[in-house]
Amino acid sequence: MAIQAGLVGLPNVGKSTLFNALTKAGIPAENYPFCTIDPHMAITNVPDKRLEELAKIFGSQKLIPTTVQFCDIAGLVKGAATGEGLGNQFLSNIMGVDLIIHVLRCFEDKNVTHVHDHLDPIDDFEVIVSELMLKDLESIEKKEEKLNALLKSAKNKNFTPNQIKELEQELELVLKVKNFINSGNFYGVQDIIREYANKNIKTIDLLSAKNFIIIANISEDDLQNKNYLNNIHYKNLVAKFGANKVIAISAKIEAELSQLEDSEKQEMLASLEIDESGLDKIIKSTYQNLGLITFFTCGPKEAHAWSLRQNTKAPQAAGEIHSDLERGFICAVVYNYSDIMLAGSEAKLRDTGKMRTEGKDYIIKDGDIILIRFNV
Repeated sequence: MAIQAGLVGLPNVGKSTLFNALTKAGIPAENYPFCTIDPHMAITNVPDKRLEELAKIFGSQKLIPTTVQFCDIAGLVKGAATGEGLGNQFLSNIMGVDLIIHVLRCFEDKNVTHVHDHLDPIDDFEVIVSELMLKDLESIEKKEEKLNALLKSAKNKNFTPNQIKELEQELELVLKVKNFINSGNFYGVQDIIREYANKNIKTIDLLSAKNFIIIANISEDDLQNKNYLNNIHYKNLVAKFGANKVIAISAKIEAELSQLEDSEKQEMLASLEIDESGLDKIIKSTYQNLGLITFFTCGPKEAHAWSLRQNTKAPQAAGEIHSDLERGFICAVVYNYSDIMLAGSEAKLRDTGKMRTEGKDYIIKDGDIILIRFNV
């Protein structure tokens, strides 16, 4: 499945520098607003050591990791919802992403200007989400008008009681969202959309309802030895959003790491006493917040990793590989990465009884290796 994460932030927070580091795309990253005019796209492999280990066991000639598409979206300013700066373009580009990555500046540097002339990452975040909600308000008011018109003419259009009920529920949601937006309650919007989705009630595609994580862009000194734990801006972000939502990264360090060979990269990470790169942290957090898992298909030709939503059944997982596999699904031969690593080979795994045949109701687990049997 294609996953798209959009990097957003005010001008000069290090967003494009981080994008360059993550993708090695080499787009401009200069010290002035609106350097990124168009949304830049790049595909980045998801690092997963399991894929390499499986390729060794199967003697795979080719490794195909799963991927994430990063989108660097033009910098935002206050008033974007009414067209200030590159606002309308920014807001339309962000609608297509699965996850918003808020890049917030948490370092002092007199040589890098701040668009508001003061450093306050929480205030920067609130500027962005306020613009998202204001843009959503336009959509909500149009939706409210349309739903009222439909309900008014429902009898004349011979709507069924169920259809009328669905319209009433949708209008109820619209009015609740409108109240939250008018009161500036960002979390209220997120919570009510989630609540209605859990009830299988039709929801609304809103900018302010999108899942998000936060990148605290810290200095190189703060990154070393985890000095960022004492950075007041980082601490404030964790206190407000929770540690699972906030990732401390130095975009400058990531830019340097992206230019190194693997061996040199590991040496630099070790010298900084860093366990993993910023890319790895972002990927893991993206997966966690989007509820994604990875499954594999393996053989002598290739070892292939695939992204999948949690709680997805085998036929739908087969459909990620090819639509014919879902359409003609019969069963799946399944075992887990941990099982084959213990056994050492498929032949030995068969003797353990861990390799099994599963039907249409089997829910794919993270690390599953599957072989689909089908007939079209």
